[in-house]
Amino acid sequence: MRVFLVNPSDLSFGTAVITPRWLFVLAAATPKSFGDPKLVDETIEPLDLETIQKGDVVGIGIHTANAARGFEIGRQARERGAWVVFGGIHATLYPEEARDLGAAHAVVKGDGDLVWKEVLAAIEKGLPEPVYEGGRVDGERFLPARWDLINRENYMWASVQTVRGCPKHCSFCSVWRTDGQKPRQRNIDPVIEEIVQLRRIGYKFIALADDNFYPVSVRDIELAERQKNEPRIAELKRLRQERFDLMARMAELPEDMIFFTQITMEAAEDPEFLAAMKKARIKGALVGVEAVTEAGLKDIYKDFNLSGDNLAARLKLFRSSGVHVLGSFIFGLPSDREDTFDATAELANTADLTFAQFVTMTPYPGTVDFQKWEKEQGDQMPKVEGVPINRYWLIPGNKRPKLYFTHPTMSAEEIRTRTQTVWDKFYSTANVWKRSACTPTIKSRLAFFMISKLYRQMYGNTGIAADSARRRTASNSARWIAKYTRRLFMAKPMPDLQIPGKTAPSPLELRVIA
Repeated sequence: MRVFLVNPSDLSFGTAVITPRWLFVLAAATPKSFGDPKLVDETIEPLDLETIQKGDVVGIGIHTANAARGFEIGRQARERGAWVVFGGIHATLYPEEARDLGAAHAVVKGDGDLVWKEVLAAIEKGLPEPVYEGGRVDGERFLPARWDLINRENYMWASVQTVRGCPKHCSFCSVWRTDGQKPRQRNIDPVIEEIVQLRRIGYKFIALADDNFYPVSVRDIELAERQKNEPRIAELKRLRQERFDLMARMAELPEDMIFFTQITMEAAEDPEFLAAMKKARIKGALVGVEAVTEAGLKDIYKDFNLSGDNLAARLKLFRSSGVHVLGSFIFGLPSDREDTFDATAELANTADLTFAQFVTMTPYPGTVDFQKWEKEQGDQMPKVEGVPINRYWLIPGNKRPKLYFTHPTMSAEEIRTRTQTVWDKFYSTANVWKRSACTPTIKSRLAFFMISKLYRQMYGNTGIAADSARRRTASNSARWIAKYTRRLFMAKPMPDLQIPGKTAPSPLELRVIA
């Protein structure tokens, strides 16, 4: 019996930007008695079904965007006599789909860190349960990833997680519902241990794969103080201090290391936190800007953000503090008008954003927007080839709507083409080269240019292209760019690197999987 862990994808690029961390965490959760699992990331290369034999276990992790491909793999694996197990956010929300469409023997809901070994033990006896509740694992029980199984040639950036959950409640996001609003911060020692392990094998670019690296804002503490909620104040200050302690330890790592994370806009008004990020060499952050108008922010329950000139000024605070922003914007909100697109593009330039992504409004399962959409449509939900569009992930990609809401002033095609134009302008060769001047050397400037073009092809073309031909062309271009870009991110291994400020025995040294 062999264990396969599969990250499904319809498109394979030969090289990926960031590691799909869950593969390596579940590898760590796999008991030694099963041997080393076979990790298959289809963003690199498609799964070879011939390698799956009767009695093997195939674990498939899915989110909404790759659910259909995951179901296809599940059916094929079961036809070959394998045990099929689904997990991930989409399987957590729709376990019945994994069973009915993916031929699953078992579905894991929630975190898989601890429950995975129970699933494998039951399968070994031939008696798996239909559903396993993984729940929300406490931060001190997060498993370190099995980075000894990684192929260094496949990924530009590695990933380490420091916290799960997000205290916000944005209408378009499901994280606060699935991972919870209580931040589950991981102990510092295992985080540093993983980073050191990755630097030893030649990774100097690390993504901190967190839902929100800034889980406690200054405003949160001020509100608790006004309420005189002493237990709440103490808890928030503890969580905040742990962030600073982590960044202080990160600052002791090799100077060539660069980190990227995801945070909310509020961090810009916290100069102490930004200073700590700079010392820790957290040089980039995905920031959910989403909308540039007050009306747009109200549409998505994100009125804690600013708009207009105030928004640009706040975003510039990141840049002046040494943090480069990947700004994320949503088009197709009810309050959007024709001039919103140009205004957004102008804001992205005015605010000195280093990178940006522009997506059309998509109602994701588990979100407030999705529930509202289903309720409003009721029995009148449109269908495509017999599939209601509130199950759009089951509709073939070339027939799937590009916009799911009826907009009050614009057609879906108009929103799509205007979105595509914003991508084209922001990532034009001239604009990308101009922005690359933020880097210190010719090599890093070339890396910046190449990663910008790669990001553009992977997401700006394959993600919103109207026709399959453009998607194929973009995929081929991305594969070629990725092959050469990866070399620019490689670093010389440091096998003798020691763990700075180590306060406890290594979790990797002590870990024993029964």
